[in-house]
Amino acid sequence: MPDPLLEVRGLCRTFGEVHAVDEVSFTLPDGGSLGIVGESGSGKTTTARIVVGLDRADAGSVRVRGQERTAQPRGRAERLARARQIQMVFQDPYLSLDPRTSVEAVLRETLKLHRPATDPAPRIRTLLDQVGLGTRAADALPRELSGGQRQRVAIARALAVEPAILVLDEAVAALDVSVQAQILNLLTDIREETRIGYLFITHDLGVVRCVTDDVIVMRRGRIVESGRTADVLALPNHAYTRLLMDSVPRPGWDPHAIGAARRALQASEPGTL
Repeated sequence: MPDPLLEVRGLCRTFGEVHAVDEVSFTLPDGGSLGIVGESGSGKTTTARIVVGLDRADAGSVRVRGQERTAQPRGRAERLARARQIQMVFQDPYLSLDPRTSVEAVLRETLKLHRPATDPAPRIRTLLDQVGLGTRAADALPRELSGGQRQRVAIARALAVEPAILVLDEAVAALDVSVQAQILNLLTDIREETRIGYLFITHDLGVVRCVTDDVIVMRRGRIVESGRTADVLALPNHAYTRLLMDSVPRPGWDPHAIGAARRALQASEPGTL
């Protein structure tokens, strides 16, 4: 069998007495889309930061197409090569963009860093078209764009270096529901066109249902459930997964029952808060 696109094995990360990530393992195939779901404090974002290289694991390994990424890169060239493997899109597109820099300059700077010998202009036009902005947005500053447009710019910047994997950390959580749908449709189209792999970090089961093939559910740093997204959401096995699904407001939703279920789950876990 060929190596998976991304292979994570036995990741551990502690902060003082807190086990933020505890023996986390998963794989992502070429062109696949994996969701990592959990509430705040579940360890999903710390896992993503380790995968990208923004944080270091205490133990475990991260491999992209069989190449180890856990050790510190040696020199600038290796750091840039790793960055081209995996790119990240953050939750708040306004904070992740320089407010003084135009859209074109953002993309030009990224391309100059990673492809210094190549004329960036054709690639910039392609990227703007790919994310549904077009060249009319090239001269705009972030403050002149809507939230959805800013997130499109952030996606274009991440795609500029043609990464194998795109990590999306709550990438639509700050957007209106209608804009979320537009961005999720855009990401679906990009995956079909490029066969890029996605790692979605989210608390939103609706996002998971729409755009992932597989899902893992994290609680207190550990994976408590995993499988095909449709299977897990149709028939969750773990009480925590069922709690997450029951917590989504809908007709007949009972917050008091949800609170009781949460307390019962906590009581069943000795030593937890």
